[in-house]
This record gives sequence, C-alpha cells and structure tokens, in this order.
Amino acid sequence: MSTDSTADVPGAPPPDAGDQPSLKRVLGPKLLLLFIVGDILGAGVYAVTGNIAGEVGGVAWLPFLVAFTVATLTACSYLELVTKYPQAAGAALYAHKAFRLHPVTFLVAFTVVCSGITSASTSSNLLAANLLAGLDATVGGVPTSTTAVLLVALAFMLVLAAVNLRGVGESVKFNVVLTAVEITALAIVIGVGFSVMVTQGVDVRQVVTFESAGDRGMFAAVTVATAIAFFSMVGFEDSVNMVEETKEPERIFPRTMFTGLGIVVVIYMLVAVSVVMVLPLEDIQGFEGETGILIEVVRTGVPGFPVDTVFPFLTVFAVANTALINMLMASRMIYGMARQDVLPRSLGKVLPRRRTPWSGIVFTTVIALGLITVVTLQAESSIVEALAGTTGLLLLVVFSVVNVACLVLRRDRAATPSFRAPTAVPLIGAVACAFLVGPWARDPEDYLQYEIAGGLLALGLVLWALTWFTNRGIRAKRTGFGDVDQLPK
Repeated sequence: MSTDSTADVPGAPPPDAGDQPSLKRVLGPKLLLLFIVGDILGAGVYAVTGNIAGEVGGVAWLPFLVAFTVATLTACSYLELVTKYPQAAGAALYAHKAFRLHPVTFLVAFTVVCSGITSASTSSNLLAANLLAGLDATVGGVPTSTTAVLLVALAFMLVLAAVNLRGVGESVKFNVVLTAVEITALAIVIGVGFSVMVTQGVDVRQVVTFESAGDRGMFAAVTVATAIAFFSMVGFEDSVNMVEETKEPERIFPRTMFTGLGIVVVIYMLVAVSVVMVLPLEDIQGFEGETGILIEVVRTGVPGFPVDTVFPFLTVFAVANTALINMLMASRMIYGMARQDVLPRSLGKVLPRRRTPWSGIVFTTVIALGLITVVTLQAESSIVEALAGTTGLLLLVVFSVVNVACLVLRRDRAATPSFRAPTAVPLIGAVACAFLVGPWARDPEDYLQYEIAGGLLALGLVLWALTWFTNRGIRAKRTGFGDVDQLPK
C-alpha cells in the first residue's frame, strides 16, 4: 500500500517514481490560526508603523484598514483555489493551471520563494543585531561588530533549519511560543497608548487628523501609505503552501484564514492609534528603523519602563517568528515545484521518518546563508528597506496574477471548491493589487524597488532556462503541475 496520504485527495499529485512519502498532516484549526497570525504579524508592524504615521498623520490606522481590505479580497481567491487544488505549490500551481505557460509558472514560483528567503535572511540579520544590542545593554561587554552579527545570524538560520527538519508540528508549536511573545510586546504598546489617553486626557480627535509628510492630498497619501502597510499584511498566502500538512483543509481553511486576518488588522489599528495618542504628530516623522517608534511610545508613556533592555529581546521573537514561517513556506514551495517537475525531482525528497522535505530545506537554507552574508557585509539600511519594499511589490504582482487565475479557472469543472468567492471579489482584488504596484503608490526615492524587482525577475528567467535545458529530455505523463502531457521541448 502506498504511503502517500494525498492519494485520496481530489487533484493531488500521484507519487513520484521513487515512491517518496507525502508530507504529514498535523495542522488543525488552532495551529493553522496561530501560523497565519504569527506569519502576518512578523516584523512588519515594527518596521512600517512609523513610516505610515509620517505619511498620513493621525489617520495611521486607515492604511492598515485599506490594506486589510485588499488582502481579504485576495485571500478569497486563495481560498477558492486552495480548496479546489489542495496541493503545496500555491500561487505557482494556480498560475500554471490558468495560463499553461512554463516561464510564467516558474517566475511566479521564483518570486514567492525569493520573497520568503529574502525576508527570512533580513529577519535573521535584524535578530542578531537586536539580540546583541539587548545583551550589551543588559550585561555589557557583548560584541556588536559586523562579524558578531554575521555569526549569530548564520547560527540562527541553522537553528531554523534544524527546527524545520524536525517536523512541521514542532515548527508550528515553536511558532505558538514566538507568536505569544510577539503579541505580548504589541499589547504593551497598545496598553500604554490607551493608558495615556485615559490618564492624560489626550484629544481623541487626533486619530482622525490627516497630516501628510509631503504635498500630497489625502487620497494620494493614503495610497502611498497603503502600499507601505501592505508589506505588514502579507503572510496569509504562505499558509496555502502548508495545505498538504493540514487536516481537512477544504473545511477549516476559509474560516481560519478570515479569523487570522481579522485578528491581525485589529492589532495593527490599535497599535497605530496608540502611536498617534502618545506622540505629537510633528514628532512622528523623525522615527525610523525596525522598532524606533514603538520604543518611543513606551518610553514616553511609561518613563520608568526598562525599554532598552526589554524591547530588543521582544523584537528578537518577532523577527524569529517571521524567519521561521518564511523558511517553512519556501521549503514547501520548493518541494511542491519539484514534485511537479518544474524543478529537479531531487529537490522534492522527503525524510521517510520525519516526513519533512529535507532537500527543499537544505536548498533554501543554503541560499539564505548566502543572502545573510551579503546583507550583513555589504547592504546599508536603505538597501535593506528597499529589499523589504521590493518584497511587497513582487507579492502584489503575484496577488494580481492569483486573482486573475481565480477567474480563469472558473472554467475548470473537474475540481469543485468548497469555498467560492463572488465573481466581483477576485476582479476587484486584481485591480486593487495592480493599482498598488504603480509608481503613484510610492515615493520617488523608492523607485529603486522597481530596479531590484527587475533584477530578481531576470535572475528567475535565467534559472528557468537552466531548468528547461536540464529537463527537456524528460518525458512523463505528469509534468508542469499535472495538467500537460510532457515537459516543454
């Protein structure tokens, strides 16, 4: 009897020629919810809240709400597709089934994987810097040099690989701990903000006061701020790559994803309100960096709070969570692509006992180690910010493709989804995501994001060409996400 537990799942791929075991289904609704919440929260809220408040002033909560709306529209498309095709390859699978163009399939997959690895690599670098800074402030004498940061970041990435290899159950349970600590840190900021509002008689009209950092009108400023806020909302799409490790995904995915998005947007809006309640609007623009403005909220609201010795460690948990989930996603994406012959099948190998995609984990970890080294030794803070913005830019492009694919795949009657979005939802989602990709949604100094995105896509095309030449002699009944008769000739 085959060990492949996906054999009875409609649309699931058949076993590989080597009869590789399938992934283990261990995620129930609670673990999946914590996975989604932990992935979306991540380090984004620390990085973007100050920039958003600087763009729109007191209505800093509004871009989070708009970004949530756009994300929810796209989530509906993901839910329809993941319950229709419950396989681990995510956006790349949907793009291939809809358009049947191998270069498009590969580029979508490469974009998603690249965004996850880049985000995890940057998070590891930030974790190392915050950890060493916190230890130095607490005990003193801790080296904070570039070399020390690099070594800690590399060691952390190896720890993530070990957790990932151990199994998704252990990985997601680790995520539970990290998410709890992360929410605690944000709860402190929210508590301080509302405490100041009650005890110091802050004018609540400040939360509806629009004040742009530039000469933009409200619509233009909110558009730019929404593009920034969208970076903090991404992460829900990672969960579809865990579908082959989720129990009864067709039943639990819709409710769990909507619940997770709702929890996150409430937390984000409360954090934004706390920022504008505690800090004068004219002072908000001066704060940059990963945790600067949130630290200042606590420092101003509770002068005696040991901010410098506490928040760096809380930040460590936030970015560790982001890195862990991104590497989970990236390794599963590589696994799904290899199982469908878009990448060499050797990258789809699974540990027989642990049922984890070990070759995908090794492959993504090696790339991440290289990126960490480059970021630590060469990148300046502005480049790191540009890479974060580029991640959001590329994912908006992917989300546009997924929304269009959802509409195109309505013609596929062979697979029936357990969730179906109203036709207007993916249409509006595609238009909204494409709109946020445009230059009108960015400051002129952020146009570097387009150059970086173009370079990444060019690299993706090179990798696709190499894969094409490697696989062009292979003949198989199942290739390219299961819907064509043979690999491209």
